[in-house]
Amino acid sequence: MNRSTTWAAPEVAVEHRGAVSRDSADHARSTIAAVFGHAPEPVLFARVRLTMAAGPAVARPAVAQANLDVNGRLVRAQVAGATMREAIDLLHDRLLVRLDRVGRHWEARRGGRPTAGPHEWRHGAEPTHRPEYYPRPMEEREVIRHKSFTLAAESPDEAAFDMETLDYGFLLFTDTETGQDSVIYHSGEGYRLAQVAPRPRREGTSAVPLTVSPHPPPRMGVREAIDRLETTGLPFVFFLDARTGRGNVLYHRYDGHYGLITPA
Repeated sequence: MNRSTTWAAPEVAVEHRGAVSRDSADHARSTIAAVFGHAPEPVLFARVRLTMAAGPAVARPAVAQANLDVNGRLVRAQVAGATMREAIDLLHDRLLVRLDRVGRHWEARRGGRPTAGPHEWRHGAEPTHRPEYYPRPMEEREVIRHKSFTLAAESPDEAAFDMETLDYGFLLFTDTETGQDSVIYHSGEGYRLAQVAPRPRREGTSAVPLTVSPHPPPRMGVREAIDRLETTGLPFVFFLDARTGRGNVLYHRYDGHYGLITPA
């Protein structure tokens, strides 16, 4: 397509929380707009959220997050820095990596295989600069974000691709081969798959380096899941909701509270 005549780049919407200067907002707007030319398809919408944590408890208090709508595909990135300008510049670099991955695998996003080798999918090759968890006292922590949506039906390869494109540490999805609620996440140099009823039959069938957890998720309520999350020290807990029988994920948010993801 001729983008110069058929497509106009959107204005970057900037939201901010905490002590974020106008200069930082302007820098974010121009810096993120500069990545549009690297997108494989038109960018239809762009939003940046800048958050500056108060107090000295966090070593990298500046958090920058971007969400781009690339012709219907959400591309997301989130980073942290010692200063807001550093975080914005890191966000720019991370988005370039995300857009490059989307471009190389655009044709394989649904029902196909990635065209590059397994090393192209290796998450550890890219510095994360992930925000640190705010050390909120346990008695103050609450489930303040509850996402409920219809899970995407896809293969573990596709789920790994979506997880990386969205810059998540895990992804809850429906495995097309088994029809099960499943979670994929990073594990060493590859990926780990957890399912409601594990079926370790993946060897040689995935383009990504994948192992399957042999342990089914525990059946419990949200309160028990919180206790398990705090006891284990893990970033998230995959569990079978005692009421619905569906796979849920409880996770640590960067503000020190909890998030909960449930299938619709």
